[in-house]
Amino acid sequence: MAKQGPYPQTDRDLIRRVERSAGSRAGYKQLVRELGLGGGRERRLLLEQLARITARGELVKINNEQWSMPSAIPAKTARAPRHLAAAPVENRATRDRLLAGKLDLHRDGYGFVRPNGSTNRDDDLFIPPNEINGAMQGDEVLVDEAPPGRDGRRSGRIARVLTRRNPTVVGIFHYAKSSSRRAVWDSAPLFHGNYITPLDERMTQPILIPDGLEMPATPQLTTHRVLGEEAQTQQAHWFDETKLDPLEGIAVDVEVTDFPSAGRPAKGRVLEILGPPDAFGVDVEIIIRKHHLPHVFPANVLAEATESAALPIAEEEGKRRDFRGLNIVTIDGETARDFDDAVLVTPMPNGNWELQVHIADVSHYVRPGTALDLEARLRGNSVYFPDRAIPMLPNTLSSGMCSLRPDEDRLVLSCIMEVDARGEVLGYEICEGIIRSARRMTYTQIQSVLDNDAATCEQFADLVPDFERMYELALKLNAKRKRRGSIDFDLPEPVILFNPDGDMHAIVRSERGWSHRLIEEFMLSANECVATWIESQVVPSIYRIHETPDPKRIVDFEETASQFGYSLGFSSLPVKRVQTRGDRRNVRGTDRQAQTHEIPESIPVTPQMYQKLTARIAGKPEERILAYLMLRSLKQARYSEKNVGHFALASPSYTHFTSPIRRYPDLIVHRLLRALLDSGADPIGGAILSDAPQPWSSETRKRSMETANKEAAENAAQAPIPEAELDAIASECSQTERRAADAERELIEWKKIKFMQDRVGEDFQAVVLSCTKYGFFVELDDLFIEGLVPLSSLVDDRYSFRDTDRQIVGDRNGRVFKMGMRVHVLLDRIDRQQRRLQFALVPSEDDPAAIKPRKKSKTAASPEGDRPHSSPNRSGKKKGKTKSKVRTRDKKAKGKRK
Repeated sequence: MAKQGPYPQTDRDLIRRVERSAGSRAGYKQLVRELGLGGGRERRLLLEQLARITARGELVKINNEQWSMPSAIPAKTARAPRHLAAAPVENRATRDRLLAGKLDLHRDGYGFVRPNGSTNRDDDLFIPPNEINGAMQGDEVLVDEAPPGRDGRRSGRIARVLTRRNPTVVGIFHYAKSSSRRAVWDSAPLFHGNYITPLDERMTQPILIPDGLEMPATPQLTTHRVLGEEAQTQQAHWFDETKLDPLEGIAVDVEVTDFPSAGRPAKGRVLEILGPPDAFGVDVEIIIRKHHLPHVFPANVLAEATESAALPIAEEEGKRRDFRGLNIVTIDGETARDFDDAVLVTPMPNGNWELQVHIADVSHYVRPGTALDLEARLRGNSVYFPDRAIPMLPNTLSSGMCSLRPDEDRLVLSCIMEVDARGEVLGYEICEGIIRSARRMTYTQIQSVLDNDAATCEQFADLVPDFERMYELALKLNAKRKRRGSIDFDLPEPVILFNPDGDMHAIVRSERGWSHRLIEEFMLSANECVATWIESQVVPSIYRIHETPDPKRIVDFEETASQFGYSLGFSSLPVKRVQTRGDRRNVRGTDRQAQTHEIPESIPVTPQMYQKLTARIAGKPEERILAYLMLRSLKQARYSEKNVGHFALASPSYTHFTSPIRRYPDLIVHRLLRALLDSGADPIGGAILSDAPQPWSSETRKRSMETANKEAAENAAQAPIPEAELDAIASECSQTERRAADAERELIEWKKIKFMQDRVGEDFQAVVLSCTKYGFFVELDDLFIEGLVPLSSLVDDRYSFRDTDRQIVGDRNGRVFKMGMRVHVLLDRIDRQQRRLQFALVPSEDDPAAIKPRKKSKTAASPEGDRPHSSPNRSGKKKGKTKSKVRTRDKKAKGKRK
């Protein structure tokens, strides 16, 4: 019988087994036989484990069913000889010089590979365009590292592609042109036949579509499109199959059938016709496929979800604590459909408060190793776009049995906390429960109650005392976090408003009142309690960590903040002076001294430093720019099986427990909690005080955390989930979280471009966000829209970027542009391909150094962002008329546009 527990072989055991095999290589069938694997589940887990190890570069996949140690195939990764001459020995790949990592390409053809396991940009390897070796954006590659250059920069060549990350590519379809319409560059072999131009600017080469593969083999009608009703109505008019070129300028999703190689482009076939790029709803479809977001639930996953949702709740009644009958409520947004948390605050006889946080018990319905679980892990999290979402779980669970609907019994995992008058958590209990939500409340309704709106208070008269207690307790919890040093920038965020056609018609500032904050405070407290409790059980777990900032970023921020008269509070920054090998080699045999570089050492920074500076700049004109720079100086939070604390929250132990419907790590935490409770662990936890030692300010606390991590690793054999598995899940979920954030951000930028396309020629007030060697970026007031003012548009003087103080300075007139400076700009043009707005300074009568307007160049962009040229119109739209708002220029544009 096949084992139903976790896959028993660790990564280290599997690697050693391959290493001991003949030739340090092993086949799939050989491993199945040696490991004595049973049915399909164990074999699937083996393949998944091999894929993870290959992605890290610890194994190399030789063919479809064979893996090898990297050191066993130097001949396959060695540089090919040139002009039939043998390659020099020093250029052959060796085990020490082979590195695995992810390729990040630039639109100019070169790329960088960051080795697996590295989080430092200084570790990146530069890959020149002629050494890409057919790899595509995002591929996992094996790099043969070259000896370091004089400047110390790491570089190399791609020896082979380990894992292709672009099975499909989204692009704009173009038909092959007849010889009479063929442009000069169309004679190149790459452009023979039909092709698509990828919408990802980092993919610079077209993908050829052989004759007969232009139309998808499957019908267009599908239940897996996330188009709204309006878009589905318009879909029939997007292209006409009776035309000679019905797909010209249409966005399509293409399956890559032949990946590129040196001198040979990629080939593919059209899988799906998405529609014109600017049509309503198509932008979301493009983003989903461009970022490879899983959006189709397989039939077996839907069947398992339906079966799980039918599990009777009555069987759990005698096993769980009954919270039904209490005034427990959910508080969410107006459009929310999945309610995964519910809360209640009640006074205790001793004068303290009892805070109940109940979270939907998704782990009861999604069991480990099932198809439903594997699909949730693949997705990692739900993805939210402005007008729709891609859920992590099917709707039968996410909006059904796992959603805490009012007046319906639901299974939960609960954290019951006792909080004193200062907001300190004196104790807590973790338990399994059953609740029946009394009311589904919205943030707007709660805010109206807190604002003493008479009509709303009358409508919810029986619950108003509960909401007032919630508000009072939230204030105390927030004050406790501030005492501890938690950082809260509290910057306004943009909210995009849409018209009935799905186009963005306004951007407004988000209203973040105490109705939102009180739920945030309650969830933060519950997450902290759960993390602390699991850590006390000395077993491996998943934590949400936020490491201390990188010293170099702190130094950069201090230099910039000093221009505004601010500092984090360091009296002096510790640095060490070093000389590179290249610098010493350059002065060898001369009387000159080698150049010395100052590198920041470890800096004793604490969250309290950031918190105090945030309070100092609150309400000041420079608040937004400095808060933006502070955010950039901090690292990104991520998931890890090792606890190092959460710097921004000033929390020694933190995890994600409160959103298992939309985050896979929360589901894993729920499984750990249930497994530990079932094993007889004490559900009661002790006090969590704000004055407890923190790892970034106390060496004792830091050492105790390191000891706890070591003990948890030693107890891995008795752990509910192996530490190696948690490590893999943490890494995967951190990546899917970044993927979702990138997709959400890109769609917002896409919407902003469409919002601004009719405003070319209008002027705006803006603030300078940053300066670079090719121009400065500005943010428009009240619109949260950014754009570039290129140096080439500043024609009254020759301007250059001064790296010492990050300012742009005129060589003759001395005019300076710097961060935080107020400017008056005009929207000059829109670069649709790069989705970038380009601005120019507006002339001012009282400014002698004002920049004069220039004549419009022959190739200037139209308001729609199109430039006249002999290549196909790749926007997919007919060119519109030039609007009267476009300014004229009296000089030709000079310099290359960036």
